[in-house]
Amino acid sequence: MTEPTESRIRVNGVELAVFDWPGEGRPIFFAHATGFHARCWDEVIRRLPGRRRIAVDMRGHGRSEKPDTEYRWRDFGHDVAALGRELGLENAIAVGHSMGGHSITLAAALEPGLFAGLVLVDPVILPKAAYSASKPDGEHFAARRRNEWASPQEMFERFRDRPPYNFWEEQVLRDYCEYGLLPNPSGDGYMLACPPKIEAAIYGMSAGGDIYEEIESLDIPVRILRARSRDESAKMDMSSSPTNPNLASHFRNVVDQQFEDLTHFIPMQAPQLVASEVLALDRRCTERLRPDVNPG
Repeated sequence: MTEPTESRIRVNGVELAVFDWPGEGRPIFFAHATGFHARCWDEVIRRLPGRRRIAVDMRGHGRSEKPDTEYRWRDFGHDVAALGRELGLENAIAVGHSMGGHSITLAAALEPGLFAGLVLVDPVILPKAAYSASKPDGEHFAARRRNEWASPQEMFERFRDRPPYNFWEEQVLRDYCEYGLLPNPSGDGYMLACPPKIEAAIYGMSAGGDIYEEIESLDIPVRILRARSRDESAKMDMSSSPTNPNLASHFRNVVDQQFEDLTHFIPMQAPQLVASEVLALDRRCTERLRPDVNPG
């Protein structure tokens, strides 16, 4: 696969790292989950040859700037909307995993015409009642993640046999480790490209992410891919679906699918499935935008 062009684009006072693979046709834009990075999408992108594909390191992640501020969920959506304007995107397909699904949904409402359709891969869009809850007490366990590593290979060997990473395709895990570390500025080795304190801060702000008003304003095709159901007695199970089971009822034009054999990490476990869903949505958007096809 051709290597992407890497650039830095400043939006909303934050410099974002953007990876752009050349191609033709409707662009496809990718937004990653909390604690991840743009290059986690490489194996999905590899399965969409010939298309222009764009992936971003969200603020606080990867090679993007890491401001010392609150990490409000709405800020990520505003960043995606502003980035889309800077890139000159129009009627693109947007693909978002977890927090990235929340972000592209908000961006689509903020900037009509930016996206022709959305693929929401187990998005962290909670039941509406969850957004009236108070901010959880205490520090999120992500703050205690190991931050320093000797090498990407050490990280890979540490994770490869541990759940949920042992369900991932091997190359996805290698990409996660290779691009998920940065040189340690204070000594030898590497450190996480999304610092644990930032990851924890994002999780801690999730109850402030109510976007149902924006969701109900959208009139573009949406495909929701949900992972296995969550056992409510296991609140810290990060491998099951956090998505509101009734989310589809809030969209006007939606296909909702659940995969009980897949974990929350669907793009890592089943990149071909995600690529196939992207192409299915792209066909739907093309039909919808043709003047000889009735809208719907």
